[in-house]
Order: sequence, then C-alpha cells, then structure tokens
Amino acid sequence: MVVVFALSTCVSTLVGGLVALRNRDRMHLILGFTAGVLLGLVAFDLLPEVFALSESHTAGVPTVMLTFAGGFLGLHVIERSVALHGAHEGEYGDHAHQHPTVGLVSALALCGHSFMDGLAIGLGFQAGTAIGLAVAIAVVAHDFADGLNTVSIMLSHANSTRRSATLLALDATAPLLGALATLSFTVSDGVLALYLGFFAGFLLYLATGDILPEAHSRHPSRLTLICTVAGLGLMWLVVALS
Repeated sequence: MVVVFALSTCVSTLVGGLVALRNRDRMHLILGFTAGVLLGLVAFDLLPEVFALSESHTAGVPTVMLTFAGGFLGLHVIERSVALHGAHEGEYGDHAHQHPTVGLVSALALCGHSFMDGLAIGLGFQAGTAIGLAVAIAVVAHDFADGLNTVSIMLSHANSTRRSATLLALDATAPLLGALATLSFTVSDGVLALYLGFFAGFLLYLATGDILPEAHSRHPSRLTLICTVAGLGLMWLVVALS
C-alpha cells in the first residue's frame, strides 16, 4: 500500500512538471500560480503542522519559528552570495535577476521536501491505515504543484530545459525513496517540526522575493494576480479536503 501511493506521487509530480515545461510561453501565469501555491503551502499546511508537532520554546520564542527565520534568511544569504539582487529594484525582469545556482538550490530544497512527503506517507501507515490514506491523498494532490514549482523555479532562473527535466525526475523519485526509507528508520516529531519550519521560511522567501517579482515583471497584469489567488485557493482546497 505504501509503495503504491508513493508511486502515485511520482506520477503526480511528473505531470505537474510537464505542464510547466510545455507552457513556457505562459510562464508569467505559471509563476504567478506557483507563488500562490507556495504561499498556500506555507500558510495552510506547513505552519499549522509545525505547531502541531512541537511546542518547544527557545528564549521565549517557539523553536520552530527560529528555524523558519533561518530558512528565510538562508535563501537570502544564498542570493546575496551570487549577487542575484545586485541589480536595481526596477530590473527584476532582466537576466541579472536570474541565476541558475539559486534555481538549482531551490529545486533541490523542493526535492528534499518531496522526500519528506514520502516519509510522511510511510509513517502515516505505520500509525494506522486511516491516517496513512489521509496523508497519502494529501501528498498525491499537492505533489502535482511540487512538480510545477520545481520546473517553474528552474526555468525562471535561466536553467536549461534538460537540467529542469533532470530535477523534475529527481523530485518525482524523492517521495518513493522517502516512503521506502520508513522501512528502516523513523523521525521524531521534534526533528520533523524543525525541518518543516526551516522549509516554510525558505518557501516564503522564494515566493515573495523571487517568483512574484519575476512573474509581474514579464507581463504585469491582473491575470497574473488572479493566477496567484487561484494557486492560494487550490492549496486551501487541498488542505480542506485532506
């Protein structure tokens, strides 16, 4: 059962990535939608989950929010190190705002999250069939967006189609590897919460600092904004149904 659902996530991720690859002429709309999906993932899925998994505090602050801030600042430091924001604010649409390294690092982070998705499926079934099914359905539904996000991020940072497809394949394989990993070890709720907090901060910066400015610089339009709202709404629906 675990392997079957893990394989379903692979298919869902690949389909999402192929949609992005075949609609490069509408990349501004895809980027707008992607930003909405990421915001929804952080607000409706990741942050509630981290608070449910951990109640620990450090110096009066929830520990998971420290890792959240670390994830946000981590991507900012990476961008500064490659001079991604060396251009003026009005140059978001220029090639100066694009850097393949940041696209690659971001896509690898999404692959890491996909691995954790597979881990969640395996651990869910360890807790019980009903829990496992609920987790698996949620993962299959949002892994379509993961594939879309991986390709969109790679292409928006001037990576080649071939490299984008390679990262898509890695992202699609990651949930299966995560599910299989649960056959040999488990992850404590505390550690999982810290990881998810860090990843949430990473995604928030990616959505607001990179993807949205890039989407609106190419074709600033109400339609792009509508796509962002649609992406946010989709994640709300996915979380509500799961």
